[in-house]
Amino acid sequence: MKTVATPRVGTALLLIVGLIAIATAWGFQLIGGYVPCQLCLEQRQPYYVGLPLGLVALVLLSRGNSRAGGFVLLVVALVFAYGAGLGAYQAGAEWGFWLGPNDCGGSGSGPASASNMLQTLQSTRIVSCTEASWRLFGLSFAGWNAVASGAIALIAFLSGLCALKRCKVEG
Repeated sequence: MKTVATPRVGTALLLIVGLIAIATAWGFQLIGGYVPCQLCLEQRQPYYVGLPLGLVALVLLSRGNSRAGGFVLLVVALVFAYGAGLGAYQAGAEWGFWLGPNDCGGSGSGPASASNMLQTLQSTRIVSCTEASWRLFGLSFAGWNAVASGAIALIAFLSGLCALKRCKVEG
């Protein structure tokens, strides 16, 4: 039996992988209790931009507009390449390969009033961008984000090129 891989299949795949990745990040935060650092929160931005663009690309491709869909997919590839770079940067800082950002210390809000400042300071958890709070197979959250974002960028790039060339790959 032959299968056909099209830009639509690649776009659907990048949407699924991206949704799983961002849902996992939110799950670790909301269910697991892991507090994200400021750089962790910044690494979510490509998902918030790239996934809706991926959905736009899927709609365009489904309507037969492969040229516009292909261009949107190339933009998605750039967005997720940026996300992969952020993840690699933070992972490298966690391993001590280079310095992390100076202003990265937590994602909590300030006290509501001067009267409860001490209480707020005692209950605030400061999260460093240069210390991994969790690792699996040696990779931290940032490292796994670099892998996921890099994979999504590659899928988007290849799907975008394929859409622009109007190709169908059989195998």
